[in-house]
Amino acid sequence: MPESMERKFILGVDIGGTKIAAAIATICGEIVVRRRNPTQAQSGTDAVIHNILATMEETIASAKINPSQLLGIGIAVAGIVDGDNGKVIFSPNLPDWHEIPLENIVQQRFRVPVYMGNDASIAALGEWHFGLKRGVSNLIYVTISTGIGGGIIASGKLYTGACGAAGEIGHMIIDVNGPLCSCGNGGCWEALASGTALAREAAKQIAEGAETSIAELTGGDISKIDARVVFLAAKQGDELAKELISRLGYYFGIGLVNLVNIFNPELILLGGGVAKMGNLLFQPAIKVVRERAFSALANTVEIQPAILGDDSGVLGAVAFVLEHSA
Repeated sequence: MPESMERKFILGVDIGGTKIAAAIATICGEIVVRRRNPTQAQSGTDAVIHNILATMEETIASAKINPSQLLGIGIAVAGIVDGDNGKVIFSPNLPDWHEIPLENIVQQRFRVPVYMGNDASIAALGEWHFGLKRGVSNLIYVTISTGIGGGIIASGKLYTGACGAAGEIGHMIIDVNGPLCSCGNGGCWEALASGTALAREAAKQIAEGAETSIAELTGGDISKIDARVVFLAAKQGDELAKELISRLGYYFGIGLVNLVNIFNPELILLGGGVAKMGNLLFQPAIKVVRERAFSALANTVEIQPAILGDDSGVLGAVAFVLEHSA
């Protein structure tokens, strides 16, 4: 590695619907400083772009470096990203974001190379590069939170597909007669096995008169039920909450079966807020994989929590810059 590169830092940015996370890191993945600000997605495209740039500037200033010391800036964004042309084609978390040339906007502001990609694919790269230190050649990273996303490392390389959109695993169809998904299709994995799906089913059963303490945790307002509330109720022993999470685990496992049978990975890493439910979710999901995937493939794959936790996105963005700078 050139001596000039060893002196550089990298700015990694992870843009979501509710937060903008940024970190300055060394090329070894050591985070020097990190910042986290609200996205304010409902405020409009210009306001969000302003918040992104302000968060970047704040992070650089906190690290007490100049932009000229950056090897580059990596950006992770949920949705369809055209990395070749530096555009966010569509983001489900950012209203009215269509064909936004974010890469060029950032490059003009900081005058350093900028590389942008899908958040889950970039997180997969971060887990592989810094978490596993390239210890496996074939892995899938799955993030389960409000929705479900994924990233694929195949034969030691990030697989992005023909137009950079590979890894939209949350929108494989699990049940053709299933509930409507935010993408417009019905029965997607995301519509059946995400945090949103869990909250929807809990609210539905409560409205139908099910006995549970879930609603008490939101002061009786079922519109405020989310996955975190259901998990809290389950930890307190609520039977419906435990049953709902087990059901979620079943559908999550069905999706994992498809990934195992299609990609034959060595490892599946599970990240995102809902994955923090741990064994309540993992055990029923892994049970389905062992029962339904081809046995040789099921016996090959290991399924475990993600290594980098909440840093997978920003460190993935750092790794994304390194991939392009090699």
